[in-house]
Amino acid sequence: MNFALTDEQKMLQEMARDFAENEIKPYVEEDEKNQHWRREIFEKMAELGFFGFCIDEKYGGNGMGFLEGVLVIEQIAKVHTSWRMPFNMQCWGPALTIQKFGTEEQKKHYIPKFVSGEYVGSFAMTEPDVGSDVAGMKCRAEDKGDYFLLNGTKMWITNGTVCDHGLLYVKTDKDAGARGVTCLIMDYSLPGITRRKIHDKVGLLASDTAEITFEDVKVPKELVLGKVNEGFGICMTQLNATRLGCAAGALGLSGAILEASIKYATERSQFGQLIGRYQLIQQQIAEMKMNHDALKYLVYQAAWLKDRGLPNTMETSMAKLFGAKVVVHDANECMKLFGSFGYSEEYPCGRFLRDSKQFETLEGTSNMHTMIIANAALGFAPNRV
Repeated sequence: MNFALTDEQKMLQEMARDFAENEIKPYVEEDEKNQHWRREIFEKMAELGFFGFCIDEKYGGNGMGFLEGVLVIEQIAKVHTSWRMPFNMQCWGPALTIQKFGTEEQKKHYIPKFVSGEYVGSFAMTEPDVGSDVAGMKCRAEDKGDYFLLNGTKMWITNGTVCDHGLLYVKTDKDAGARGVTCLIMDYSLPGITRRKIHDKVGLLASDTAEITFEDVKVPKELVLGKVNEGFGICMTQLNATRLGCAAGALGLSGAILEASIKYATERSQFGQLIGRYQLIQQQIAEMKMNHDALKYLVYQAAWLKDRGLPNTMETSMAKLFGAKVVVHDANECMKLFGSFGYSEEYPCGRFLRDSKQFETLEGTSNMHTMIIANAALGFAPNRV
């Protein structure tokens, strides 16, 4: 397996790095403080084609795959982890899922708009009482003949107050468990929808997060993606793509933590020499370096497998789970390495630690990914494409 990057991939990586440094970095502190989602950054990302990975060119895609997407997400997340989120909300969530399961009419209408940024996207599964148990969701869409009548609440929805359209997973048969879930291409301009921005978050402060309530919302039946009551499989397929975006975000954050720690260890002196000369500091740096490089291999491997249509569910979960372990551990070590300065807002250590914790829950908890990996390794469940 060769991960030597092509000249085109290196150019893409450099473009993403320059964009993050020039367009995102100047606003990090301000947007963290104000919990502000900056539309102009989103629109510039769309203009550069960042939302077209794995999307067919006839629908506006950029002709590149998962590995190229990983390279871009890594560079963006390295500067500000909040901005890894749009990749999942646009291309690897709604656009790619519609490309796999939608009618030709749905593909032509929705995918180009998600790719171009005309539609701000989202996907909604989690509810106040339902997290990992997707089949146990309670948000209900009742068949009323010409439409579905939608009632319920979704929680922790990324882009929840700013999205125009997105995938919404609901129960259409309340007694059928996983076989009663349906996916809707939701139009958030429909009457009866209330959106409340969630401010009391630990991290991802520049990413919009909301609670969405649906009260007697009339949803046209043409907004069903795939078939009624077959949304659970669609959901699992979508998650296997967006989990890679999550893992790539962890890789970017891991790189930021490593670079900041090395820089500080080669500038800060104590007892007459650089702290990087002390063995315990060197141990911290060595662990961070090994963690980062091992995570890079897992993330790139999962992307490589996806691009070739090979089984990858286990490898994707491995990248996601290990990414969560790496960033939480390394962010904590970074805080210790910086000493008292790590606890101040003068350095980014606090942001690193806050942002690291979300990787343990989003796109499936670490416990869920442990089960996925173990079941695949033991042969209890297939390792799917």
